[in-house]
Amino acid sequence: MQYRSFINKGNKVSLLDYGCMRLPVIDNDDSKIDYEKSSELLNHAIANGINYIDTAYFYHGQQSEIFLGEYFKKYGNRKDIYLATKNPVWEVKEHRDFEKFLDTQLERLNTSFIDFYLLHALDKNRWDKCLQLNVFEFLEKAKEEDKIKYIGFSFHDDLDVFKEIIDSYDFDFCQIQLNYLDENYQAGLEGMRYAKEKGVSVVIMEPVKGGRLANLPNDITQPLKDIDSSKSNAYWALSWLINQSEISVILSGMNSLEQIDDNINACNEIRPNTLTAEELSAINKTKDNLNDKLKIDCTNCKYCLPCPSGVAIPDVFSYYNNMYVFNEADRSKKSYQNLLKKNSDAAQCIECGQCEDECPQHLPIIKTLVEAHNDLV
Repeated sequence: MQYRSFINKGNKVSLLDYGCMRLPVIDNDDSKIDYEKSSELLNHAIANGINYIDTAYFYHGQQSEIFLGEYFKKYGNRKDIYLATKNPVWEVKEHRDFEKFLDTQLERLNTSFIDFYLLHALDKNRWDKCLQLNVFEFLEKAKEEDKIKYIGFSFHDDLDVFKEIIDSYDFDFCQIQLNYLDENYQAGLEGMRYAKEKGVSVVIMEPVKGGRLANLPNDITQPLKDIDSSKSNAYWALSWLINQSEISVILSGMNSLEQIDDNINACNEIRPNTLTAEELSAINKTKDNLNDKLKIDCTNCKYCLPCPSGVAIPDVFSYYNNMYVFNEADRSKKSYQNLLKKNSDAAQCIECGQCEDECPQHLPIIKTLVEAHNDLV
């Protein structure tokens, strides 16, 4: 495993981080984590050098932290792990709620401290709310009490807001969405470099864009196949990030042994600034091919759920994109019929706007639901 300097404290943190947002589940129920399979994956990852595990209060219907607490209790390896979780700031109503959530998380995780604690999914409104509720007082107190070691934030807004947050406090690290398709999206490459210049370590989420960059048809990824047909699409997506020297950690939501091994292989083979001009050109051509077909940039993060009207928003967008990116018109329409039968199709939308308020990508959900329905029925 490749390790990089993190928070300038000499922490030996693995470049590849295990994200616990997309663990194996039972009966396709996101809140029913398959403990046996998930434990097997974590054991394999840790045995191969991964020592950073990321979760959050609401992952897997609030079950991800609970699962990890049980995992640490069973395997007794908490001391070997750098653990990251996040305060759900959008649920905080008053100052004392910050600590209430943290204490609940410590109990769930079966630990006395959290190594890397983040303010979750900050945007302009949530950041202003944190300031109004004196979040720094809470963070400093938690640090003094050894409940947390290092302070960071995850981010979903535009570059100006990102710089404002970076400049406002002596954060140890930040977590941003970045992949070869999103190099100018939200914080983007410029935000990555800005954070590094300010001495703030950079963690990357959505390296394969919710799995989408790993599952692309050959006509889109042909430029990469021409370079090396033995390498997976996920390998190339991670390679593009590993090539960036400013990045300390890459968060990957792996849910199979094969995915873990493939991700580790990329981390072992690639070093900063080692991709050739030919390889970078192939990645750029792949990006152009993808952009030509994509209908909406959904990562299936599920922040838009639950929809008050029952619309299965990520599923609708998945079928809509698959119809065009993967040329799966018949299959996508058949899948959409199942949503129609369950009254969870896009036509149920009442345009309340709740989903757009919650979407980290700030996507035009309401407008695209109408377009998707018209094409899928």
